[in-house]
Amino acid sequence: MHRLEPAREHVIGLYRIVIGFLFTCHGLKTLFGLFGAKSTTAVTAWPGGWAALIQLVCGTLICVGLATRAAAVIGSGSMAFAYFTVHLPQGLLPIQNGGEAATLFCWGLLLVAFVGPGRFALGNIPVLQRSSEPARARATV
Repeated sequence: MHRLEPAREHVIGLYRIVIGFLFTCHGLKTLFGLFGAKSTTAVTAWPGGWAALIQLVCGTLICVGLATRAAAVIGSGSMAFAYFTVHLPQGLLPIQNGGEAATLFCWGLLLVAFVGPGRFALGNIPVLQRSSEPARARATV
């Protein structure tokens, strides 16, 4: 066993919280003009408003650890879409086309989808977990 292994789930949980928080902030910036944004985008605007709504909702779910994997897949997909439709036409590499954030969010969220929520997730609370046991079996315990 590697000596860092005992901290693995804690570090994954902290990573999830940070990336979820940053993704949420990105959505808040776009929708509400927070954090020094120069303009806002309406929720109904395609694709920017919808992307910002996905960032806000999925980022919040990821940050708190509810439906983490599903939210991370949706968020990752939206960032891949943003990269290929908005940034790629400006140049091949993210450093050339301004797509660094989209690329990092895409791959970071994909990682969260594969490794799971880690510690500190609301989805880890037994009352909030879906059980595979039939309701009758739970009632008799």
